[in-house]
Amino acid sequence: MKILVVSDTHGHDENLEQAVYREAPFDMLIHCGDVEGREIFVEALAECPCCIVSGNNDFFSDLSREEEIDIAGKKFLVTHGHYYGVSLDILGVVDEARSRNCDGVFFGHTHKPVFENVDGILAVNPGSLSYPRQAGRRPSYAVLETTDEGQITGEIRYL
Repeated sequence: MKILVVSDTHGHDENLEQAVYREAPFDMLIHCGDVEGREIFVEALAECPCCIVSGNNDFFSDLSREEEIDIAGKKFLVTHGHYYGVSLDILGVVDEARSRNCDGVFFGHTHKPVFENVDGILAVNPGSLSYPRQAGRRPSYAVLETTDEGQITGEIRYL
């Protein structure tokens, strides 16, 4: 199974389209918020099951604040992250995932990519495809792959 993880597209679709076309085919798309009213477009573009949560800029959205999903028999929290202080430190969102017995967490908000194991919890922030803030400011996203044995590997990729 191949999973594309994106965040913070802020209604600007050009780089999202480029990432989708580059990584297709994939089995699931996860958007960690700040889609700004483009969720129907994202679902149509992906042509696969999508998990899209609301971010701090998704005003008047009917999207869920967060979701728990299963990937290869492992439980993941999907959230934007702003309720957990991710701009200062990712430990709050990691602790929330742990308190829910999750194996990992997908989040956004900072526009800076993260892919690390924090005390047994996989923490993934794909960064931003529209307004990257990390050194070099390259648009980024994450790709995860699962094996039949339930192993999950992945990485941050850049446009």
